[in-house]
Amino acid sequence: MTPPRSTDRRTTDRDVDVLVVGGGPVGLAAALHARRAGHDVLVVDRRAGVIDKACGEGLLPGALAAVLALGVDPPGHPLAGISYRDATRHADHPFAAGPGRGVRRTALHAALRERALAEGVTIEHATLRTLRQDARGVDVVLGAARAPAGEAPGPDGGADEVVRAARVLGCDGLHSTVRRLTGLDAPPHGRARFGLRTHYRLAPWSDLVEVHWAPDAEAYVTPVAPDVVGVAVLTHRDGTRGTPQDAHHGLDAFGELADRVRDAPVLGRVRGAGPLRQRARRRTAGHVRLVGDASGYVDALTGEGVRVGLAQAEAAVRHLDDPAGYERAWSRATRDYRVLTSGLLAWAGSPARRAIVPAASAAPWLYGAVVERLAR
Repeated sequence: MTPPRSTDRRTTDRDVDVLVVGGGPVGLAAALHARRAGHDVLVVDRRAGVIDKACGEGLLPGALAAVLALGVDPPGHPLAGISYRDATRHADHPFAAGPGRGVRRTALHAALRERALAEGVTIEHATLRTLRQDARGVDVVLGAARAPAGEAPGPDGGADEVVRAARVLGCDGLHSTVRRLTGLDAPPHGRARFGLRTHYRLAPWSDLVEVHWAPDAEAYVTPVAPDVVGVAVLTHRDGTRGTPQDAHHGLDAFGELADRVRDAPVLGRVRGAGPLRQRARRRTAGHVRLVGDASGYVDALTGEGVRVGLAQAEAAVRHLDDPAGYERAWSRATRDYRVLTSGLLAWAGSPARRAIVPAASAAPWLYGAVVERLAR
């Protein structure tokens, strides 16, 4: 690791008001909020261009409203509600507030990136090496990220650069480097879970997000285009290392779903993510704020990641100079997600797991109330 230069401002290569580490949707949303608040904003990410990620790709009505409020309207497929399904029954609930939208992660990222660039956000391809804080700000050492296949390295030849930032927003995902470097990592607890996502060239057979329950896994089916369906599988089996090229990996437990997609062409590669559960000791450390998955993550079981992350992005910028205020705002923004996801995850990990769909079917008022709470 390259050691940081002195915190004397005269040794830095350039200054910015807000440095956002992580250029995914949450990082770009934070950058937009900061830019609209009048700040000079730099976003850095070790991945270049449009970024893909293993996720369910469903924007529930609240998440869609937050995206539209940013001035972004990504293409996708309407989502009318959520359906819980097992081998013998199902429980459906339409969203009371109107449809959400299934949006490919690349489409969402491209739209947010275009908006951020149009509003004056600087986006660069770089790797965070280390950071050091003092009373006035943060010196961040950035190195040249590995060039994508087929591209030449940057013109700087790979030299490190020190950026002086008044504030740093760590939006760099589940395995956050910012969280680690600031000493905010906390050991995870509970059994690890992982996700795999595949796209199929197949016309959607429903305008609902289908959640298929098997004995030890769930499959999330999200229509994202008139001819594309995304399938994300959550399981305790780690498929993220050497992601299987078999697109049907993990679908053998879902008979009806496996039959539907078995002969459909697969688009792109199978993407993996995990372990999903991540913890942070706090969300703030001096001039640093953790936002989105970097700030702690329970599970993808309830499909709220984008909505919660966007709410955190807005709160982080609103409380750039008030760490205690951001901690309180973070708690408010994530409370429902943490409580509902932890509760459902505990239920799903118990012998009562097989009763989840029957209970939803037998008590549609309760199931509908939970869906509406998640969707808002």
